[in-house]
Amino acid sequence: MINWLAFVQVFVAALVGSAAIVTFYAVGLRLLVRSGHAPVVSPAEFTDAITVITEKELKRAAKQAAKAAKKSPLTAAQKRLSLLGAYGCFALCAVAVISGILIIVVGH
Repeated sequence: MINWLAFVQVFVAALVGSAAIVTFYAVGLRLLVRSGHAPVVSPAEFTDAITVITEKELKRAAKQAAKAAKKSPLTAAQKRLSLLGAYGCFALCAVAVISGILIIVVGH
């Protein structure tokens, strides 16, 4: 016999947990960009596939990120606070993932 209440509890816990992780990651990225540290990813090359972005596009994106950082109306303290908030959000994501893995492995 299936314990439907336990099934619903696991479903809701997984849904809430995944939504929380995605939300904290998105807020962390937003705060990272706000602090003037826009993440620019270098070109990725895959075997027998295309390059995701070219070197020229990478340089253009880095230049645009630097230009946007200079235009920021935030003070240095506000940028620092945004950066700390971003790191805090990423740390919460890491803690949530690690605790989920530990719950699965340890079983408690």
